[in-house]
Amino acid sequence: MPRIWKFGDSVNTDDILPGKFAPFMAGEDVFQTFAFHYIRPEFAASVRPGDVLIGGRNWGLGSSREYAPQALKKLQVGGIVAPSFARIHYRNLLNLGIPAFEYDLTGLLEDGAEVSLDVPTGVLTYAGGTVQLPPPPEFLREALAEGSILAFFKKHGRFPGEPA
Repeated sequence: MPRIWKFGDSVNTDDILPGKFAPFMAGEDVFQTFAFHYIRPEFAASVRPGDVLIGGRNWGLGSSREYAPQALKKLQVGGIVAPSFARIHYRNLLNLGIPAFEYDLTGLLEDGAEVSLDVPTGVLTYAGGTVQLPPPPEFLREALAEGSILAFFKKHGRFPGEPA
C-alpha cells in the first residue's frame, strides 16, 4: 500500500534533485536515485510506486528544472499534496503526469502513514478516514489517463480540453 512522505515548507527543486546530480551529470539511467539526497537520503532507495508526498507551502520553488519532477516520475511517485506550489514547477509536474493537489495535509497525516489516492476523484483514504482533495479538472483527468500532457498530445494531436 502506498505511504506518505512528509516534507516541510519551501522544498525547492534543488532539494528534490540537487543540480550536481542532474541527468547530464549523474547519467540518465541513475539521476533519480539522488532524489532528496540531502534532506531525505533514504527516499530514493525506499520510495514505492504510488507513494504520496505531502509538502508544506510553496512546494517546488526555485528554478524551473524539469529534471526534478522527472526524477519523481521515474520513481513512480503517485502524487504530491501541498497547500501551494511554485507555478512553473506545478506545470512541470502536470506536464509529466504527476498529480499535484493544492490542499494542506501537513497537520493530518504522519510520515509513513498508509494511504490510497484516487486521482480522478481526488479522494485520499487513510486509516482515520478520507479527505476530499480538489479533484483535477476534466482536461487534466484526460491527460493523466494517458500518462501525461505530452503523452496525450502525442496520441491525440491536440492538448487535453481542446476540441477533437
